[in-house]
Parts: sequence; structure tokens; C-alpha cells
Amino acid sequence: MTVVIDLTSIRDGVGPARLLDMVEGRSKSAFKTWLAALPKSWRDGVEVVAMDGFTGFKTATAEELPDAVAVLDPFHVVRLAGDTLDRCRRRVQQDLHGHRGRAGDQLYKARRTLHTGADLLTDRQAARLEALFADEDHVEVEATWGIYQRVITAYRHPDRAQGRTLMTAVIDSLTRGVPTALHELATLGRTLTKRAADVLAFFDLAGTSNGPTEASNGRLEHLRGSALGFRNLTHYIPRSLLEAGGFRARPHPQIG
Repeated sequence: MTVVIDLTSIRDGVGPARLLDMVEGRSKSAFKTWLAALPKSWRDGVEVVAMDGFTGFKTATAEELPDAVAVLDPFHVVRLAGDTLDRCRRRVQQDLHGHRGRAGDQLYKARRTLHTGADLLTDRQAARLEALFADEDHVEVEATWGIYQRVITAYRHPDRAQGRTLMTAVIDSLTRGVPTALHELATLGRTLTKRAADVLAFFDLAGTSNGPTEASNGRLEHLRGSALGFRNLTHYIPRSLLEAGGFRARPHPQIG
């Protein structure tokens, strides 16, 4: 299913987000068809579309809502960087030891610590990473971890303008000069460069986040589990709308 959430109330600080609609399928065609069926006056009122990294949503938005600003949500950008770190760690583990991580392997033991923000590390965790990076064989993991931490730092900065500058620097550093051995970072760099405008738009638009969408998805997962699944979409969609506020009156004519 493609889940569409109205973020207007969140942006304006007047209430929670609400489920706007659900569309069968998760594709560019599904979202584009849904948008095209709406009145042009409604589509012209949409100012911002926050989304995950699926390119189909981006393309459908560009074609049907050309004046709307697309925002790639921070959660998904951080997850992209985290997945890059995991892939690098697993590759180095395999290259060094010839097998997947095991309980006694240093890289495997540090897998969760690597995903902790540097400013939140305990003394024990900091010592674990210091020992890990002291081994020259782990330099590629250290370099990838550094990029991951820079992404987190950009989003956590209290000054959005400075955060934007930090994120721009991260993207620029991945655009050029990435060593061939760090092909995971090169892949991340291509993705962030391609979606740079969407990534940086978050820092320009206060209050724009796909977080409420993830929260609504959590409620829908709970609903589906409580009902032991749904087979009839005609039944499932109204139940979901009822669960996630879809039948509440919309306070504003536009969605974010």
C-alpha cells in the first residue's frame, strides 16, 4: 500500500497528522494515478511533499505537483548512511576473516556501538571504538563511520542554517575524491548527490518531516496485527482511516 498523510496540522502546530488516503500498490504509477485523479485546484494547493527515498514517489511528485517542494526525510537519509556503514563493516569482516561476524569478532561486537551518535557514547563504548579503530585493517570502517556521524551531526545541529552547511559539506565530500576501495561510500555519494535538493530542503522548511508518516504506519501495523490481517481492501482502507484520523475534518485546504 502507498500511505498518504496530511502533515498540515503538524507544520502549523495545531494538531496531529492524519491519514489522508491509502492506495493499493507501492509504485510511481499508484501514487501518480492517485494524484492525477484529484482536482487541479487541490493539487495546486500542495506546497511540500515529505517522502522516503523511493524514487517512484519523487518522480510522481515532480510530474503531478511541479510547484511542490520535495523533502527527503532525515530518518531515511540517516538510515541510508547507517546501511552504508553496515555494508562496509560486513565486507571488511568477510575480507579479514573469511566469514560473517561472530560473537568474538571485534567488528561484530561493535556493530551497535557504531550506530550510536558520537556525543552519546558512554566511556565504555568510546573505548571500544578507540580499540577498533586502532587497528589499521579497520580504517575503511572508520572512514565510513565518520561520514555517518557527520550526517547525524548535521541533523542535530540546533541552527538549521548551520546544519544545512554541514550537510552540504558531507555531500560535497562524497561527490569527489572517495577512494575506490570505499565503494559503499561512493554509492551513498551518488544517491545523496542525485537527491541533494530534496535532502537540503529539510533545513529550509521548518516543521517538515516524514516522522508522522512513520508514526501512522506504526498504528496501522498495530491495527493489522489486532485484526489478524486483512484480505478485503475495501474493508481495510476505511478501518485504517478510522484508526489514523482520516475522517477528522481537515482544518486547512493544503497538505504538507
